[in-house]
Amino acid sequence: MHFTSEQRLDDGVVEREFTLGEIPGILWTPASASVSAPVPLILLGHPPLGLRKMYPRLAERARRAAADGFAAATIELPGSGDRPRWAAAEQARADLRRAMEAGEPVGDEIIDALVLPLVEKSVPEWRAALDALLSLPEIGGPVGYSGGVISIGVRLAVAEPRIVAAGLFAGSFVPRAMFEEARQVTIPLHVLLQWDDEGNDRQAALELFDAFGSKEKSLHANMGGHTGVPQFAGDAAAQFFIRHLK
Repeated sequence: MHFTSEQRLDDGVVEREFTLGEIPGILWTPASASVSAPVPLILLGHPPLGLRKMYPRLAERARRAAADGFAAATIELPGSGDRPRWAAAEQARADLRRAMEAGEPVGDEIIDALVLPLVEKSVPEWRAALDALLSLPEIGGPVGYSGGVISIGVRLAVAEPRIVAAGLFAGSFVPRAMFEEARQVTIPLHVLLQWDDEGNDRQAALELFDAFGSKEKSLHANMGGHTGVPQFAGDAAAQFFIRHLK
């Protein structure tokens, strides 16, 4: 991990950009973080739209996490932002746009091509980033995962024992193969569902929630579209992490 920039935001949060090999990322730490008082960490997931485009929302989430005493970090997903284009992913996105613009159902073949390779490529990168982040003296764990592509969150919840709780957003397409992995998830889950999300299969989201094997799992459904998440829903997610990471 190589830090490339550092700035202190107006609320005292330290924001550092880094590279992990060729993968860009951002780390936010609260003013309270120190070698003598290391803080827990929340990994901030996001859709594959590029860190620059997602930065305002990510920074807002990170500053909320810092206010609660957590560090927060994110990395650029494969094929996004300034990372090399990925021909298969570009084709899958084009097929998805074509189906949605035509008002056609989005078939399993398109969903699998869009999501499964992203999960396979990104989860090892998230785990490598976690290795590097936890080696920093001011970060001590435990670790949570928040938001992003829900299939990535499912795979991380199964594969990464250092993640002890996850807040997932049911706002992306889910391959049928991920339902079997969901049954292996055992950590506490806080799942947010926007009831009128125009890009989400509500029934599939409900079935995925039912499949999760966690003893503690809660579904928080609110009226409104993908970007209409109410403020109190964010407050509830923050309380979930306070409960499980502190």
